[in-house]
Amino acid sequence: MRRAARTDRNHSEIVAAFRKMGCSVLSLARLGGGIPDLLVSVGVFGYGDTFLIEVKDGSKSPSRRKLTEDQQHFKDNWRGQLFYVDSVKDVPIIVNAMRR
Repeated sequence: MRRAARTDRNHSEIVAAFRKMGCSVLSLARLGGGIPDLLVSVGVFGYGDTFLIEVKDGSKSPSRRKLTEDQQHFKDNWRGQLFYVDSVKDVPIIVNAMRR
């Protein structure tokens, strides 16, 4: 039986930060199985770039932020854009890079 997926402490504030910057955000956290936590779209000139975000809790030690085995498997096999965020400070960096 699959365990209920948990979200990191900063999940909601990171979602809010993306939305504040005009992004569309869909939480995928409940899916589990190594799938990243968020699907984010940044609109650029009427078109959108969509990417996946794995949220990690930056207040935890690096060893407690490591990818799970399922997350590592997903990362190793995913061909699209995948970013890792452990702080709301990361959000504008990613969004601004995607808007270029």
